[in-house]
Amino acid sequence: MTNFQKAFCIVLSMCFFTVLAVLPGTLFTGENVYRHLPLYRFLEKKAQIYPYEDRETYEKIAGENGRYLGEQAQSEQKTARSGEKNETKETEENQKEKITAKSTPTAAPEKKIKTSKSSKSRKGTEISPTPQISTSLSEEPEIHNSIYNSNSDSTTETMAGAGNASTGNASTGNASIGNASPGNTSVLPHPAIDLSPAKLADYDYLLGQFYIIDSNTETNSYQINAEDFLQQDFTISKDTDTPQILIYHSHSQETFADSREGKEEDTIVGVGDYLTQLLTETYGYQVIHLKEQFDMAGGELDRSAAYDYARAYLEPFLQENPDIQVIIDLHRDGVPEGRHLVTEINGKPTAQILFYNGLSYTTSKGTLDYLPNPYIQQNLAFSFQLEYQAAEYYPEFYRGIYLAGYRYNLHLRPRSLLLEAGAQTNTVQEVKNAMEPFADILDKVLQG
Repeated sequence: MTNFQKAFCIVLSMCFFTVLAVLPGTLFTGENVYRHLPLYRFLEKKAQIYPYEDRETYEKIAGENGRYLGEQAQSEQKTARSGEKNETKETEENQKEKITAKSTPTAAPEKKIKTSKSSKSRKGTEISPTPQISTSLSEEPEIHNSIYNSNSDSTTETMAGAGNASTGNASTGNASIGNASPGNTSVLPHPAIDLSPAKLADYDYLLGQFYIIDSNTETNSYQINAEDFLQQDFTISKDTDTPQILIYHSHSQETFADSREGKEEDTIVGVGDYLTQLLTETYGYQVIHLKEQFDMAGGELDRSAAYDYARAYLEPFLQENPDIQVIIDLHRDGVPEGRHLVTEINGKPTAQILFYNGLSYTTSKGTLDYLPNPYIQQNLAFSFQLEYQAAEYYPEFYRGIYLAGYRYNLHLRPRSLLLEAGAQTNTVQEVKNAMEPFADILDKVLQG
């Protein structure tokens, strides 16, 4: 062996023993030598997830889930308690909107408004102080707009809407003859359905053509009787100087597709102004139009007690004006955004209408003794006679008569009416146009 080979072996041996000195136990513990290489150890450390890190993440996730589930449980319990409370009270103020009465602010009643009985003016009288009413607010649930809204806001109204019972959805066909102006009697009867006494005596036919029944109530052939309804006399004389017709709005803030913010004339109140003008100037009635905001509380929209506020205001008002014989609570409906309730009458795009009757009867509670209404049959007859006139003269104008379980302040007079004119998808002009055929059929009923 050469001296070079000997030197190489000595250096190699020294390197081997140096490795043993730096990595003690490697050969004796059975570990892989490559694990101790610096590059391998660096990469292994980067890839490793230490148990304490995973535990902290787990605890954080578990804590968040626990809080979430706790909040969900509390929310469900609150909803259940609220539902039980509302079912017990059977309040009408939250049935379309949005709609559940959870709080009802009270205030001192304002001095009643006295309307002069000696007024000679044929113009409608407008009264619009802000109502401040202190009363027990547990009567009527909100009308939710509408049965077509599958998931309305829980505090808004559900007034159910439906298509014309004889025609289905809204039609754009001309529903009148000639170019009659408001009050023009040249519009001739042209019914699209059979209005013969024999057909109207058929209870199923009558329901199918004229009525929509809410699932919370029921009726029968004794209550819904066309022959009896048509025999009732609702005529009134125009020869008077005292108020005869009252128009008001339980939901004064209802607006339309093109309403301008802050413009009263673009709301349902503006529609009431036009109806007042028609009834006074064209048909010669004495009309009062109340503009109180029964659905506003503290400057905020609150429909949870609107019917109760309206009732507490109207009862003394009617005592001071006993000659008022017709009461119209004028609304607009709420429907899905894709639904447009419009037809054409006298060459004008015209919103369709829906009448709304309360029966003070629910399938779960039976007769609601705490919502007495001695005028249920007269209310039903009045809305039917209006619908009958619409079927004769404007067959695509009406959508039906909706029967619900509560009262909706229709107990105030035999000729009390809750009218849904169009919906939020109609334009202001379409709904104002609807007041022309409505005023015509109202006049036909009131004049026999």
